[in-house]
Amino acid sequence: MRGYLLHRLVLGLVQLALLAGLVFALTSLLPGDAAAVRYDGDATGAQVAALREQLGLDRPALERFTDWAGGVLTGDLGTSLVSGGPVTGILAESAGPTLVLTAVTLVVVVPLALLLGLASGTREGGRTDRVFSSLTLALNAVPDFLLALLLVAGLSLKLGWLPATWVGVGAGELLGQPALLVLPVAVVAARMICLLSRQIRAGTVTTLGAGYVVQARRLGVPRRALLLRHVLPNAAVPGIQELARVGDNLVGGVLVVEAVFAIPGVATALVRAVEARDIPTVQGLALVVAAAALLFSLAADLVCHRLVPRTEILR
Repeated sequence: MRGYLLHRLVLGLVQLALLAGLVFALTSLLPGDAAAVRYDGDATGAQVAALREQLGLDRPALERFTDWAGGVLTGDLGTSLVSGGPVTGILAESAGPTLVLTAVTLVVVVPLALLLGLASGTREGGRTDRVFSSLTLALNAVPDFLLALLLVAGLSLKLGWLPATWVGVGAGELLGQPALLVLPVAVVAARMICLLSRQIRAGTVTTLGAGYVVQARRLGVPRRALLLRHVLPNAAVPGIQELARVGDNLVGGVLVVEAVFAIPGVATALVRAVEARDIPTVQGLALVVAAAALLFSLAADLVCHRLVPRTEILR
């Protein structure tokens, strides 16, 4: 286990380093820079050049990147070219809604996926199995942004049941208005529930046909105990493996939903940073989001290994 954990951590650090370089290169290719965007064409070339020098944008790109990377090693994500404050401050202000949305989504996804997967797997070929399979296949084919627009148009604009956006609502007011979470969580959770429940269904069907389960049935083990103690731990493994694989989709889906519903989270801060050509902020936020996705994937793999110790997932 220690060797596996060390292997994954080293691989993750290499991936983060490559991502940081790629993000810096791509943002550097954007037209204009923070100085030009700030003046928006209302300044002379001399004024733009002076501001560029003040922000350090006249320095070679490699030098700016190495300075930023050196700061990251000490926990410093850099300084915003727009606000002049630390990027960690921007992250602290925007991370709250994103973390709440992600946590609530997982709380909804995991039990529902287990329930649907077990219900379908224990009734293989039956009406329940066919209905659930049809619904998950159809829902999985709908893109997140399209599903978000359909829910907003139907449940918010037409019926008026739920709020359509978070515009005018601060992050601190979230717990007092849980209705704000319903549509965003539904959009993010829909695809994940479809993917995970199908994997759990497949694991349930396979486990129910295993010799030890057949023998337990012959010995008269109660159905509830059979499912919870013997079937579920092994049937859940494919679902957890799928959860590890779609961890980046969870993070990416949250960011898309934040943009659609105007949620003041990390995605909003990232979009504003790109628009302002605030490269240190873009790099810092992208690095944190990528690290979160990698840690999520690692945690899911470790849970898999704990449920089935013989399972080694060395990707």
